Amino acid sequence: MKTSSHRLIVTADDFGLSVPVNEAVEQAHERGILTAASLMTGAPACDEAVERARRLPRLGVGLHLTLVDGRPVLPASEVPGLVGPDGRFSTDPTKFGTALFFSSELRRQAEAEITAQFEAFRRTGLPLDHVNGHQHFHMHPVISKIIARLAPAFGNPGVRIPVEPPLASYRAAGDRLGGRLSAWAFYVAQTRLLRRRVRSAGLPVNRYVFGLNESGAMIESRVLAFLDHIPAGPCEIYFHPATRRWDGVDNLPVSYRPVDEFSALTSAAVKAKVAALGITLVPFRGAFG
Repeated sequence: MKTSSHRLIVTADDFGLSVPVNEAVEQAHERGILTAASLMTGAPACDEAVERARRLPRLGVGLHLTLVDGRPVLPASEVPGLVGPDGRFSTDPTKFGTALFFSSELRRQAEAEITAQFEAFRRTGLPLDHVNGHQHFHMHPVISKIIARLAPAFGNPGVRIPVEPPLASYRAAGDRLGGRLSAWAFYVAQTRLLRRRVRSAGLPVNRYVFGLNESGAMIESRVLAFLDHIPAGPCEIYFHPATRRWDGVDNLPVSYRPVDEFSALTSAAVKAKVAALGITLVPFRGAFG
């Protein structure tokens, strides 16, 4: 039996990316274990996602900051260094991240776009539950500095620290110990500055995440296994669910299993195990007390 300190945030990323994603968020919250969703304010189905979220007052909706592999909120003419000829952000976060670090003009444009995304979220009228980044790009030192400066004025949202404990992850999954250790070392190093900055700004953070090494493949059997290894303190499991696949450039990677992740979130066996373990399901705003 878990104790009351085992508070678990269950998040769906890419809210607003498509109607199938939005459907999965609504249904997984109403019929399953989902407690939070991260909204892409520049995504094609953002407005439709907001309409659904307004019907779900207990769903913690956050901002999924997007600076890679997506669309800007600002006109492309205002952020020409951030987008290509197609008006979309780069799909190479390493290349873009390096350029961002060394270019003052790119940093200016990035801050303008991030500010616009925060403001677009404010216009929805939804309380800002949390902030994270598409492809975890909020770990970038330029981005973390901007978040720490801007976010307090938007209600002190929680900020995701994407570090997965390797031994707990390995005990649950039973595979890829070396890869899990390597990922842990990488993300610990990359998030050290993010954690320090946002906590100094008074923003709460999760202790660990689960799903980083299984991104796109948080299927029922994996979720059931992970639930046995959730440590005390605010932790998060994140998913990329959808009710079905869709066509277009915004589709999820072909290796992802969004329908199976949706099934895991609404699984009767998963819900029963959460109850049996005494895990408290919360959005970010309910995880810190």
